[in-house]
Amino acid sequence: MENSTVTIIKDTSANPGPLGLLAFGMTTVLLNLHNAGFYELNSMILAMGIFYGGSAQIVAGILESKKNNAFGMTAFISYGFFWLTLVGLLLMPELDIYEGTSTSGMIAYFIMWGIFTGLFFIGTLRISKALQVVFGSLTILFFLLALGRYTGSELIGTITGYEGIFCGASAIYAGVGTLLNEVYRKVVMPLGPVK
Repeated sequence: MENSTVTIIKDTSANPGPLGLLAFGMTTVLLNLHNAGFYELNSMILAMGIFYGGSAQIVAGILESKKNNAFGMTAFISYGFFWLTLVGLLLMPELDIYEGTSTSGMIAYFIMWGIFTGLFFIGTLRISKALQVVFGSLTILFFLLALGRYTGSELIGTITGYEGIFCGASAIYAGVGTLLNEVYRKVVMPLGPVK
């Protein structure tokens, strides 16, 4: 009979969740401050979309893969590329790479992301109340963006901006809460884990 050894590998890598949530949340708040009418669409928003909301979320998603977290991996990588596609849709016509997207095209874009996010919301029902708020409010945000494009209503655009600020702030809360709860090894900011 052969002697066999069992090797146990312990994952000691950091939790990438706070990075992804903060990248999403901060970029979402800044874009929706524009949507709510506080300032014009500017290079700060586009840079956040490329480098933090986009790239940092993709990095977080790749790290979630190492943690064997399919939900986190798919969500962060998908929303990272959402930000990159949104910036692309805004910049391509400006750079004469391709003509701008039609209103009906943007409506379809936001509706698809709304459906995608609604399906992910179902997954959060097994994770935490904090993520339920993030994904629930994000689902509403995408459908409001589509409705705003469909109606052309400035009021709906402003309401969408405020709803987006709430959505982004909820992601910031979830990200900081996850981070501080780990640092202090106790519940500093309740996230409402589902049992």
